[in-house]
Amino acid sequence: MVESNIQFSDLVRVFVYGTLKPGEANYKKYCADKIIDVKKAFVQGKLFALPMGYPAMTLGNTQVYGYLLSFSNPRILNDLDVLEDYQSTRQSPENLYNRQIIQVYQAQSLSLGWAWVYLMTLDQVNQLGGFLQPDGWWTDCGLTAKYSYDL
Repeated sequence: MVESNIQFSDLVRVFVYGTLKPGEANYKKYCADKIIDVKKAFVQGKLFALPMGYPAMTLGNTQVYGYLLSFSNPRILNDLDVLEDYQSTRQSPENLYNRQIIQVYQAQSLSLGWAWVYLMTLDQVNQLGGFLQPDGWWTDCGLTAKYSYDL
């Protein structure tokens, strides 16, 4: 057996682009008192606004802006899974969102490493009446990308 020199962080890292971002509806309840680090970040994908008042992200090749949140307690994923209607034991189409690992970047496309993200399929987005957010930013609290996000 070969011993690996790779060091894994004990932190749970989650990229958020919607209601879990600082200042948005679910941040205070789910994240505020549990977070140990927050960084402005982006990932590759496509961002959609849904008529229900929250966003969805799919895989894609445009920039989606949000925050990389770090937590010390891995149980945060249980709470977020409930919020995002994700269960690992269900088939992918049975979940509202599916949790997946994705590479996260900061300014000048410098990698921040890997983090969990909650994604929808394009079929789900279309069924829910989602519409593309071409600037890669979603907010429900009135902050514009330019004002609140300066990479």
